[in-house]
Amino acid sequence: MPHWKRKPRCVIKSIATITGTHYPQGSLDDMISSIVLLGYAALLLVVGTIVSRRIQASSDFYVAGRDLGAGLVFSTLLAANIGAGSTVGATGLGYRDGLSAWWWVGSAGIGSAILAWSVGPRIWRVAREHNLYTVGDYLELRFSRSVRILAALLLWLGSLSILAGQFIAVALILNVTLGFSKPIGCLIAAVVTTTYFSSGGLHSSARVNVLQLAVKLSGFALASAYLWYAGRGRDWIQVASVGSESGSTAYLNLFGIGIPSVLRYISILAPSFVVSPGILQKVFGARDERAVRFGIGLNAVGLFTFAIVPALMGAIARGKFPLLGNSELALPLLLMKSLPLWLGGLLLGAIFSAELSAADAGLFMLTTSLSRDLYQAYLRPQADDRQLMRVTRGTAVACGVTGALIGTLLPTVISALTIFYTLLTAALLLPLVAGLYSKRVSGRAALATMIVSVAVTFANEIATHGRGLWSIPSSILGMAASALVMLLVTALESSSQNTL
Repeated sequence: MPHWKRKPRCVIKSIATITGTHYPQGSLDDMISSIVLLGYAALLLVVGTIVSRRIQASSDFYVAGRDLGAGLVFSTLLAANIGAGSTVGATGLGYRDGLSAWWWVGSAGIGSAILAWSVGPRIWRVAREHNLYTVGDYLELRFSRSVRILAALLLWLGSLSILAGQFIAVALILNVTLGFSKPIGCLIAAVVTTTYFSSGGLHSSARVNVLQLAVKLSGFALASAYLWYAGRGRDWIQVASVGSESGSTAYLNLFGIGIPSVLRYISILAPSFVVSPGILQKVFGARDERAVRFGIGLNAVGLFTFAIVPALMGAIARGKFPLLGNSELALPLLLMKSLPLWLGGLLLGAIFSAELSAADAGLFMLTTSLSRDLYQAYLRPQADDRQLMRVTRGTAVACGVTGALIGTLLPTVISALTIFYTLLTAALLLPLVAGLYSKRVSGRAALATMIVSVAVTFANEIATHGRGLWSIPSSILGMAASALVMLLVTALESSSQNTL
């Protein structure tokens, strides 16, 4: 099947036999799919617009007035974390690798658990004490403006790829269900996400995410149950395992992809969910430390639990559709060909929710990085709230358009997200964590660490075509090299001060 075939496909089975009315199959199904998607998108826009009336100042937009309870912290984080990679991308991995695809989402759960009980509460206390809005604010407070600007530039490049990844997933769904081309699908995703986000920032996102999370969890839970019981899921998984290249045992094994690949997922994803600016900024919006611990902790439990769902769905799809040229079509095809009318519509809304909620998290990182960490911190330090909000909303629109354009160029969801997670880990992990737990690390050490880590990680990725040197993940090599540099620079500075 061509990746972006324009011929319309049906997602909902015909209801003509129920109503006694005769409609052309394709047009009826396309009409119902359009109503589901357009109605749901309109609902998100209405909720976002209503909530945006509560925005009185930039603090409301950036950190929701620091008034998010544990429930809202949980829902806005889990909604953002179950996105394109966790649905379309992870189902594609399940199609290819079997149950070991659990590690894609499971690794994010590992990072979230670490964040809940270590970095999260600690950095929240610093943010509250110094009235910080962004991770860039923290980096400048702890190190220097140069560290803040370098981090903002690196994260801006990476965040565009994660935004594009969400748009690719929406475009895949719209292509398979309604026949839309990839550019049109990416543009639709950009318009919906940018509109409700730019109206209210974290205030809007956190409330809209509650609705999105309810839709996506109910949709995936019911679809999984149907596929497993009524759809003979266990039988199809057995068929898939027999026909897999890795063999039946490996396909049904949690470690079937091999320890090096498992370590690669953990090394790329777990740290990213500890230091991601989009996640930490939502943490800054928490009401108190209890909300931080319980909200993030529940998010980790949710990720651990959800991780098996796309792995099983991918394996079922492998048994039913064994000859897919693009494994990321597995979830759209299950939606289109294996579910009844009502459930297909619910899962369609769930997937649409997943990608849009993760897209607004990417947009959150981009707009705050550009407007506050670059515009206000470097170009216009005296900018008032009105100017800052105008630039922030303009930036959101520009980033949405740019993300849609990049989405049309990148091949797959996983390829787009891997760029972001690798860059995020390389650039931020050591400086942010070391800055929280040690007073000895200076701005110079942080700058050197970021430069060396990014350079070593991506040089190794390119040289080994992503395999890693001696099967050691590139991100681990980058972190090891940067840790040595951090220790060396810190020791030299300490020696110099002692000499003086």
